[in-house]
Amino acid sequence: MSSTRSGEKRQQTPAGAVAAGDRHTAEAAAAVLADGGNAFDAVLAGLFAACIAEPVLCSLGGGGFLLAQPAGGDAVLHDFFCQTPGRCLPVDELEFLPIHADFGTARQEFHIGMGAVAVPGLVAGAFAIHEELCRLPMARLMAPAIALARRGVAMAPLQSFILDAVAPIFQWSAESRAIFNSRHEPEKTLRPGEVLALPALAELFDALAREGAGLFYRGEVAQAIARANREGGGAVGLDDLAGYQVLRRAPLRRRFGDVEILGNPPPSSGGPLLAFSLGLLQDQSIHPGTEHLAQLVQLAQAMALTDQARQASGLNQGSDGARVEALLSEPFMAEYRAQIHGKLGRASKIGGTTHISVVDRMGNAAAMSVSNGEGSGHILPHTGLMLNNMLGEEDLNPNGFFQWPPNSRITSMMSPPLVRWDNGAVLALGSGGSNRIRSAILQVLVNHLCLGLSLQEAIDAPRIHLQQDLLQIEHGHGDATERHLAAAFAAHQIWPDRNFFFGGVHGAAFDPNASTFTAAGDPRRGGSVA
Repeated sequence: MSSTRSGEKRQQTPAGAVAAGDRHTAEAAAAVLADGGNAFDAVLAGLFAACIAEPVLCSLGGGGFLLAQPAGGDAVLHDFFCQTPGRCLPVDELEFLPIHADFGTARQEFHIGMGAVAVPGLVAGAFAIHEELCRLPMARLMAPAIALARRGVAMAPLQSFILDAVAPIFQWSAESRAIFNSRHEPEKTLRPGEVLALPALAELFDALAREGAGLFYRGEVAQAIARANREGGGAVGLDDLAGYQVLRRAPLRRRFGDVEILGNPPPSSGGPLLAFSLGLLQDQSIHPGTEHLAQLVQLAQAMALTDQARQASGLNQGSDGARVEALLSEPFMAEYRAQIHGKLGRASKIGGTTHISVVDRMGNAAAMSVSNGEGSGHILPHTGLMLNNMLGEEDLNPNGFFQWPPNSRITSMMSPPLVRWDNGAVLALGSGGSNRIRSAILQVLVNHLCLGLSLQEAIDAPRIHLQQDLLQIEHGHGDATERHLAAAFAAHQIWPDRNFFFGGVHGAAFDPNASTFTAAGDPRRGGSVA
């Protein structure tokens, strides 16, 4: 299978299909499929490659989720997101400081330092998924990442842009500057085309392939993480690492038209909020003949009402079973659904997240979303690994910084869904983009399922995002539509181009009846298919 930049790929093949955020990520996954691996082998190979090819968005020091649909079995959500430590140090003992990232059209404050580091779950998740669902040896799955890390990867324009935007983080420590600063313009981060080599990370992958996850959570790496926290003003200790567990959850399930949509359950908030938005739109007249402006108004209203419901249900203070049950109860939803045709009213953070979707010939489907936040600024010595800054992410700490409950899974907006048709067809998709994850996925689903657009057309279509009464309008809707939206929503921003801000949806589908695979990547975030 060959990889391509963005662009929908349809094929009849014995292997499968991949959609991801970078060519190297997609190629690593596709090579494993071609070698006889299944979708779960492939998604892990892509994940490991993304640690080199998408270095800001993916790290062994972060965490994520896999929504897995094994052929002929029950779907399961693997939660390997980051965890709060067992204790919080006094604030004056923590290394915790603000920095500002410049994304050109938006400037955002992040918090970094060792005090922002949560217990990473990605390595534990990868090994748990491998043990339960995979066919090939771990050494084979890590081989593409090891090769990439040793020979180096030429920085893609998008990855260079992201790195430049968060330069204050990746230039904060001498260890990070040595890796990520430009060789030709030393005051800047790596420019497009410059090679990022991570030989120390290659050695870590090699050691993990031989020794397993115990190396990371109880062995030398655990010792190094605990020591860095102890000496640098962080709260993660050996007990936190040794006690980390991958959690398995039954996915949220919701009918939408003639399909079933599976999503990320609590303590994720992104999955329940996506389910709520879909519930609001369930009975609305969105079909191929619907006028474009009317579609957008309904979507904007659904986004605004979802934000209101998030507040009213208490989900903004944390996602748990009781709050999600209340949010998705029919009486509560009906109250908001009745407002979707009401009077138009007025109607956020750039996310350090990436996504990989894989389907295979056996009918397995994998939707994996992972994040390192924006990174803590700290490279773990002798590993090339940037630790996460999840305790410094404002939207992941709804009760305020340093107020998190100990030994608790951190909430997340990541919501990698699976769409299942009654005839056995399946679509895996997901997105990066923090608070825009759910709005990006919502629009792609509506475009594809309601309006009949192809998967690539559904992803490429211009988007909107409404949050806190501000309507963000991506370029491409047409001058007349943009004028009407601007008139209807007093607080608005019209973007001059298609932008990274609006998420990056990557999807892969399999129709067993036609033995056809489809993959589509989002050009906003370097989408590549294979």
